Amino acid sequence: MLIITIPKQEFFNDKTQEFISTEEHKIEMEHSLISISKWESKWKKPFISGDNKSIEETLDYIKCMLLHDEDNDYINLLTNENIQTINDYISDTMTATTFYEEEKTHGKKEIITNELIYYWMVASNVPMECEKWHINRLLTLLRICSIKNTPPKKMSRNDIMSRNRALNEARKKKLHTHG
Repeated sequence: MLIITIPKQEFFNDKTQEFISTEEHKIEMEHSLISISKWESKWKKPFISGDNKSIEETLDYIKCMLLHDEDNDYINLLTNENIQTINDYISDTMTATTFYEEEKTHGKKEIITNELIYYWMVASNVPMECEKWHINRLLTLLRICSIKNTPPKKMSRNDIMSRNRALNEARKKKLHTHG
């Protein structure tokens, strides 16, 4: 969960011709599967994609991240520093897990939507409470489940012969024989 403090502000309202002061306010938010589901149901497009989001889409996603509806009115009071903190939070991996080998993709890349992530959760027996986790942490868990549930690759005939040749050479060297 991310807690953002919106600082005390004073600004001029052109409509009422008055100065308005706001008090400092804290908002709580979560970059989770639930937030993504809310956003995708409104915008009817995948959130997790390489496409850039408009300012309107980005601000709406921040609203979807809010844990309390009464905080919606404070979105327009976010400072540039608040927005940067939110962006840093969204891009944080939230895990110590690293992957050393990139997965090879063949053909067209799969479009990832919230329903697909929910499917992965069900298929991997991940409890639904995890939909509240930071999305990057959830996706890491799902990737680990996929890796651990994938049977090891069978060795090719050439790989088997090469391995056996190396084992035989090691035995000959150890036993001081020639074959």
